[in-house]
Amino acid sequence: MEPSCSPHAAAAASVSPPVDFVLGATACCMACVFTNPLEVVKTRLQLQGELRPRGTYPRHYRGVLQAMVAVGQIDGLRGLQKGLKAGLLYQGVMNGVRFCFYSHMEDVGLTQQPGGTIMAGAMAGALGAFVASPAYLVKTHLQAQTVAAFAVGHQHNHQSVSGAFETIYKKQGLLGLWRGVSGAVPRVTVGSAVQLATFASAKEWVRKHQWFQEGSWIVALSGGMISSVAVAVAMTPFDVVSTRLYNQPVDEMGKVRLLPGGCAQALLEVCVCVW
Repeated sequence: MEPSCSPHAAAAASVSPPVDFVLGATACCMACVFTNPLEVVKTRLQLQGELRPRGTYPRHYRGVLQAMVAVGQIDGLRGLQKGLKAGLLYQGVMNGVRFCFYSHMEDVGLTQQPGGTIMAGAMAGALGAFVASPAYLVKTHLQAQTVAAFAVGHQHNHQSVSGAFETIYKKQGLLGLWRGVSGAVPRVTVGSAVQLATFASAKEWVRKHQWFQEGSWIVALSGGMISSVAVAVAMTPFDVVSTRLYNQPVDEMGKVRLLPGGCAQALLEVCVCVW
């Protein structure tokens, strides 16, 4: 999962949308530097055994810790930061747009309506995911790349972030940069909605139990950690689908080969392979 940055918390202070954009983007980019190795591992685990029943494919990566060691041995320590530049671009754009839009929804009073907070968070997440989708596409391609013996999923063999954007644009046109967005929008929409629906409740639950001093920053931290677990559980099915949609190979005509039906087909195929 990407760093858990709450637009509700970011927009708590009364600041202008441009400032919200910069602060939100900066905070999440800083977190991205530390979470990117987990993103590399997550991408490889989600692509492993793509559209193949259990037991019919080699498992190069077995759990988070073993996968991190494997990536370090295969690609070197720098391999754990593959796709970092694209990840920073994605986090900066996606969360900047998300916080800015959420702040605007607060200004127009939507968050004061029943269910308005969740609706505003979901809309902000959807918009941010759509705008930043090309960066996530490139990030996924770069993080999946490794030596042939340990490769999972299609290998796009990009040499750099700029080279990846250029190659995709030349082969697939402008729309090719938004390939896979049908999985990204529901992914971030669900994540934003669940985060906003659970953060305040989790923080209040921690406060009522009086485990920490009243007003302590640990209360908010604990609430955020509990909320993040709920977000991870809710987002993971869409996260798997999103990763596989982004990493699909395309034919000479620019059409996807594995999952032409988009998000709905990908969800169905994953369920069939698991069960």
